[in-house]
Amino acid sequence: MSFFDKSILELGRDLRQGATSSEAITAQTLERIASLDGEIHAFITVTPERALEDARRADSERASGIDRGPLHGVPYALKDIYDTDGIRTTCHSRLLIDNVPAADSVVARRFREAGGVLLGKLATNEFAFGGPGFDLPFPLALNPWDRRRFTGGSSSGSVAAIAARFLRLAPGSDTGGSIRGPASWTGTVGLKPTYGRVSRRGVFPLAWSLDTCGPLARSVEDAAVGLQIMAGHDPEDSGSVDVAVPDYLAALAQGVEGLRIGMPRHFFEQADAEVLAGIERAAEILRRAGAIVEDVVLPDFALFSACCRVILMAEGCAVHRDNALARLADYGEVNQGRLIVGATLSAVDYIDACRLRRELVDAVNAVFADHDALLTATTLETAPPLDDISNPMGTASPMQTTPFNVTGHPALSQPVGLSRHGLPLGVQIVGPAFAETTVLRIAREIERGTNWLETPQPDIRP
Repeated sequence: MSFFDKSILELGRDLRQGATSSEAITAQTLERIASLDGEIHAFITVTPERALEDARRADSERASGIDRGPLHGVPYALKDIYDTDGIRTTCHSRLLIDNVPAADSVVARRFREAGGVLLGKLATNEFAFGGPGFDLPFPLALNPWDRRRFTGGSSSGSVAAIAARFLRLAPGSDTGGSIRGPASWTGTVGLKPTYGRVSRRGVFPLAWSLDTCGPLARSVEDAAVGLQIMAGHDPEDSGSVDVAVPDYLAALAQGVEGLRIGMPRHFFEQADAEVLAGIERAAEILRRAGAIVEDVVLPDFALFSACCRVILMAEGCAVHRDNALARLADYGEVNQGRLIVGATLSAVDYIDACRLRRELVDAVNAVFADHDALLTATTLETAPPLDDISNPMGTASPMQTTPFNVTGHPALSQPVGLSRHGLPLGVQIVGPAFAETTVLRIAREIERGTNWLETPQPDIRP
């Protein structure tokens, strides 16, 4: 087995047993990126000097008996909205093309303290505001499963790098589905934790009351490793919540027997037949493992979608107000239009959306009063062709992720197989607030039941 196919824990065992070194893994990874990323454009900035420095430090520490945990000496990369000390953070935009932060974001610092090896900064959509955009200063990240198709936005470079087997783990961000949507379309695991579980300090904001940071990974186990590093209270992030962080890896062994899982079929009744079949396959796997899976009813999806769009557009416009007034033409065309729309919203629109939000949160919590989780669609279709995307944030969007940004509940996209055209299919698992352990347990059962980790990954060739 190539080390590109080994999990984070497997790589860690190899390193601790002396079967390889962090420097060797990092050098080979950098070679793979150099030879293949011209086909994918996952990276905006590759940092070979920093990566090799991190790797050599990890090897030296390990030789001295220092063990920083599962990621010690293992490569990762960061979405280019995370501040990194001395490394430019562009948000994939002309407006910040020369921006070099003087300090790490909290997540970047936690990954450094965990001994990870930083490979560089990953492509996104401009300011993580949906996408795709074709008039930006860096190329659009392409889907390794089919480079003519969309990765989803906005954690596009993160999922592209994982699907291309450049790395196993990359922190992303999710305001309306920017972790889970791309994960579904690229066969990766994408976890949006509970709002407030992970600090966003040092991450460029999109919409303060919706923004959530979380891991994208090759497997559920890798995602659990990532969340363990990322999670924790930050008193300097006004949205951070002081809740104990459990052992996410230990929870994976608990199984799903006895769990009660609801399926809001009315959310995804318009999904493609293969997406529907994937959801039913996941439900059957869970039933065979001892879970109870039954239908539930939530408020209409359109209410969640409208609520999220108004809040996101209004808060996003507020974030960008000064730059939009002074430099609107420097934004990509897609975001110029979105900022103009945001500027037309009134205080009444925003307040009405916030009041609706409270009602929707209460309605979902009422379902969680007698259910441990929800099983639903992440997207209604497989990755669409890039030349067939008119308005990916529109009311007919195939993404089914926005309800749980509105409510703040933890939600994960888990692969369940491939379509007849060889494109990944995914399902979405949602849990009560701070029940990431339950979400990960369910995802792990589906991962095993579908044999997803044995599915051949895309073969990228120049």
